Amino acid sequence: MGRKWNNIKEKKASKDANTSRVYAKFGIEIYVAAKKGEPDPESNQSLKFVLERAKTYNVPKAIIDRAIEKAKGSSDETYSELRYEGFGPNGSMVIVDALTNNVNRTASAVRAAFSKNGGSMGVSGSVAYMFDETAVIGLTGKSVDEVMEILLEADVDVRDILEEDEAVIVYAAPDQFHAVQEALKKAGITEFTVAEVTMLAQNYVTLPEDSQGQFEKLIDALEDLEDVQQVYHNVEFEE
Repeated sequence: MGRKWNNIKEKKASKDANTSRVYAKFGIEIYVAAKKGEPDPESNQSLKFVLERAKTYNVPKAIIDRAIEKAKGSSDETYSELRYEGFGPNGSMVIVDALTNNVNRTASAVRAAFSKNGGSMGVSGSVAYMFDETAVIGLTGKSVDEVMEILLEADVDVRDILEEDEAVIVYAAPDQFHAVQEALKKAGITEFTVAEVTMLAQNYVTLPEDSQGQFEKLIDALEDLEDVQQVYHNVEFEE
């Protein structure tokens, strides 16, 4: 399970180093979520989830408010939610989630990123079956036993609770995300190091040294695309 947390940390570190790009992507994601229902997180679970995740990336309130106000307004801008699956060097697996207002542009850009960096696109379902959609919530200041007791008392089901890198990480089914977080909040925990639903590989691989650099370029190229929101993979980077 530690490998999974390492990949999440790396993704967060990468995003923390590119804040303006990350904030822009969150702005779109918040707008799309707010458009799905009421622009109020208390009645719109999709929006509530995005805002909880945005907090862990320190997205400024001004960006959040602007995206919600845009959704409340007369904007008719529509976005499609797309998922691409593909392979990197040595059979490594990659999933790309995108939000786009131009499907052809995004498909072309993702395909080019794969082909220029030693990868190839796969058909729908060729990769995703090797990943599990998982809620991941991290916190500090409590022990594994304390967190376990809180969740047991709240009758919340989880897949695992581990201490990793001085933080307690809770892994749960996606539909338990809000239940886990609400139980922790009621216990006085209000700050989270990670709070998201992600795709975790069932098995991780380590690439040969001569392929690692190429794979990193592939991931960077995909994450740099304007329409790409999330990139998941099954490669364990050596620390």
